[in-house]
Amino acid sequence: MDFLRKIVLLSTLLIIADCAPPTCYSAVLRQSERITELMGRLDTFSVTKRCLANLPKLYINVHNSCVMTKLRDHLYSLDNLLTPQCKELKRIALLKLRIKRFYNLISRFCYRDLVFFTDDCADLERPPPPDPQEDLSQ
Repeated sequence: MDFLRKIVLLSTLLIIADCAPPTCYSAVLRQSERITELMGRLDTFSVTKRCLANLPKLYINVHNSCVMTKLRDHLYSLDNLLTPQCKELKRIALLKLRIKRFYNLISRFCYRDLVFFTDDCADLERPPPPDPQEDLSQ
């Protein structure tokens, strides 16, 4: 019985030791993926697709120094949607909330943790090239 307790205790400690607290950088990456995924899903619905047609394209790259400017532009566009029906949609409101939280996360909490490798603002309007690792796995 004592041996069984030791095994359970050891396995619990191994599970806990394997967990690492999320860093600011990992939180930024996770949020950017969630926003990109949400925008992709919103583009599939006919109701929200009409609303997104008026918005500038946004492909988030957290290593681009223009990301803050593009996020701010996107928030401004979401605040000033032309049709009131688009402003009232919950999915659009969720997108706006996520982008606002993401902007605050970068500007207030993680502004020292990010390293910018490029400053090509037009690059954030083009889809990223396909990942070569995805081609290898297929």
